[in-house]
Amino acid sequence: MFRGLCLVMIFINHVPGNAYEEWTTRNFGFSDAAEGFVMMSGIAAGLAYSADFRAVSMRLWTGVARVWHRVWTLYLVHILTTFAALAAASAVAVWLGNSEVLFENQIKWVWLDPLRTLIGLVILTHQFGYVNILPLYLVLLAVSPLLFFAAWRWPLWLLAASVAVWMAAGYWRLGPPNFPTSGVWFFNPLTWQVIFVTGLVTGVMLKDGRRLVPIRLWLQIATGLFLLYAALSVQIPAVSKVTGQTLWLAKETFHLPWNITAFDKTYVAGPRLLHILALAYFLSSFAFIRRACAHWLAAPFELLGRQALPVFALGSVLCIGLQGVKHVTGEDFLADTLIIAGGLALQFALAAARQYWPKPPKVS
Repeated sequence: MFRGLCLVMIFINHVPGNAYEEWTTRNFGFSDAAEGFVMMSGIAAGLAYSADFRAVSMRLWTGVARVWHRVWTLYLVHILTTFAALAAASAVAVWLGNSEVLFENQIKWVWLDPLRTLIGLVILTHQFGYVNILPLYLVLLAVSPLLFFAAWRWPLWLLAASVAVWMAAGYWRLGPPNFPTSGVWFFNPLTWQVIFVTGLVTGVMLKDGRRLVPIRLWLQIATGLFLLYAALSVQIPAVSKVTGQTLWLAKETFHLPWNITAFDKTYVAGPRLLHILALAYFLSSFAFIRRACAHWLAAPFELLGRQALPVFALGSVLCIGLQGVKHVTGEDFLADTLIIAGGLALQFALAAARQYWPKPPKVS
């Protein structure tokens, strides 16, 4: 259910300037739906693939094959999504007479440096904005066999190593390079892995009938207060100013690394990381939240979550095209409502078709 809710938030956020983006989760905390999606992807991977790595046996190699088959699927979906998004942007230019979207979201490099950009698109070193989370996921899933093996045997050491890599990559600004442009991947695997690994270890422990962090009243209170403060900090300028000044003083006084006190998304800076960890703990620690997730009103979001990959791919293509439509419609509440409602309706329809459409019989 929460994964489906994240998909809805991601889609709304990826059509910038619409009237509904002010009500998404990024406006009520330091992290946003992307961090939640990656966290739940790690949990799902731990639940789905980890059993084959519990013992050293032939199942281990079967598990590796299953994981890497999924990685290949993710790669193919990403390539298809990338070129479909390019087609959606082109359709806006052809039929609506507005070409702005062709020069946004790193798409302009297709025209400025086509040969190198086409190479970059295929080898994942060039990624269009809003269509760039699958490369992160497939890279992390590709190395997950090693992570599963370690999670069953040395979970705390794995988490410690993950935090160390996150700290080093952030401090020295390390990450996979872009090509043909400069810099590193926007969703940097060396830093975002700390969220994925935390989710993966959580999933492995759930598979074993345990929690990664036990439910404690003081932790519920502490995380709840932090989440409340983060929401106030984002919403109230005076609180935001205090937050910024406090982090600056902490950095200057204690000489903390920059990525501990910043809000950078590429390097998952400290406040963002702490927020998603607190949010995951808080939401998972109350029985009534789990019961609410099973309510019939939550069923549509659960449906989206079960069909996350095709829904995310369709949403990514739609959001690029709808950004172009927004350039034509401008600030218009009715147009925004039709754009968001229409896009979500298509995603719900795809999820329902994938879930309930009769599957063809297998040919022997």
